Amino acid sequence: MDKYASFAELCAAEPSGHFEIACEERIGSQVIVIAPHGGKIEVHTSEIARAIAGEDFSYYSFNGRKRRNNGDLHITSHRFDEPSGVALVARHRWVVAVHGCKGDRPRVLLGGRDARLKLDIAERLATRGIQAETGGHEYQGLAIGNICNRGAGAAGVQIELTMPFRERSDAVSELVVAVRDALLGRTGTARGLQRIDARR
Repeated sequence: MDKYASFAELCAAEPSGHFEIACEERIGSQVIVIAPHGGKIEVHTSEIARAIAGEDFSYYSFNGRKRRNNGDLHITSHRFDEPSGVALVARHRWVVAVHGCKGDRPRVLLGGRDARLKLDIAERLATRGIQAETGGHEYQGLAIGNICNRGAGAAGVQIELTMPFRERSDAVSELVVAVRDALLGRTGTARGLQRIDARR
């Protein structure tokens, strides 16, 4: 269970500097890649999301910066309500959220309400030797309030990665290429970059 039920609760309790919000909005892009539990909350997810976003897609990450107990900053996806992140996500048609999950072997678990994009990503991963699980796991990400499903299309994709997978740079590189290929097939390149960096 999360320590805080909302971003407002978290702000009221956590001192300045315990978290950071990083945003890059690509003007003209219909895609955003997010890490709502980035930094030290779910390690490596912010870096993976940023790599997928590249120079083409918008990016958002809520990053834990505490010396310890960064899990305290975890707000479950269907309750994630950091205002700038919610507003940014709402301005994009396609949303891909990168998460970390528990597990003692490399696994990629796909969820979210965008079934076609989820299948496309899974197929592209398979061609690169990565078998993604698209059903039968506990991270389905189907709640309408899930941050990955709060874009303009009301349906996104949630990518859950175990630590053994996140620690394999070769596998992560293949995942980044596969997800980018799926997203590039749905939208053109951006026309510019607007940086929005808010720190607390």
